Amino acid sequence: MRTVVPFLVVAAALCLGLWVWAYGTQRSQIYFPTPETRYPGARTLWLETEEERLKIWVVPRPGTRALVYFGGNAEDVAGNIEVFSAAFPDHSLYLVNYRGYGGSSGQPSEPGLFADALAVFDHVRAEHLDIAVMGRSLGSGVAVYVASQRPVDRVVLVTAYDSLVNVARAHFPWLPVGLLLRDRYESARRAREVKAPVLVVIAGEDEIVPRARSEALAAAFAPGQVQVRVVQGVMHNTLDLSPAYLGSVREFLLERPRENPSDAL
Repeated sequence: MRTVVPFLVVAAALCLGLWVWAYGTQRSQIYFPTPETRYPGARTLWLETEEERLKIWVVPRPGTRALVYFGGNAEDVAGNIEVFSAAFPDHSLYLVNYRGYGGSSGQPSEPGLFADALAVFDHVRAEHLDIAVMGRSLGSGVAVYVASQRPVDRVVLVTAYDSLVNVARAHFPWLPVGLLLRDRYESARRAREVKAPVLVVIAGEDEIVPRARSEALAAAFAPGQVQVRVVQGVMHNTLDLSPAYLGSVREFLLERPRENPSDAL
């Protein structure tokens, strides 16, 4: 018994130390800011918010349609300029560098990204009547938040999740992530506040966001509101290799509103 007690004390101390480390470093494990890059010929919009200065890549097009894109946690959104320009010729494009990313000032956090995203939407709304928001991975949580707070036209969620807490539980079952996680991105809880049609694109072999998490998010919206597209044979970061990915997004953005929403998947 005497030898067991010190072992338990050491084990408890190590466990507590691990929890403290996880809590203190969590944002550095959620956000991986990208350096500022240049894209010859692309237009840059510098948007001054109440807190930060955001760098947004813009591809202007005539007409009322716009697409606002929120990327993944380590994504240089400039890498989408060429392929998005070809895939969505009827939309002006706004690709957002989060605070701390790609030349934008500040440090990323859930409250900060949410506030910035609303500022971006409000700026775009002043110039465009029909605005779709698209979020990939981390950005899906940002897109859902914007759609729950603003009158968006359509919502595209790529490799999305119901809650960052649930994703973290799948990867770190030995951590009490429900107690430790500050930035939670509870998209499923906001789903019923979203009124626009929604497309959820799932990578069939996603090793980062378990498919169950994407399906749980899709199920959280109102019946008939969501279309689900599963792209087979691709992983979380290889989704772009399939033409079915942007092809399904393009079809969704251009289709007419359904007369009977129950026809949606």
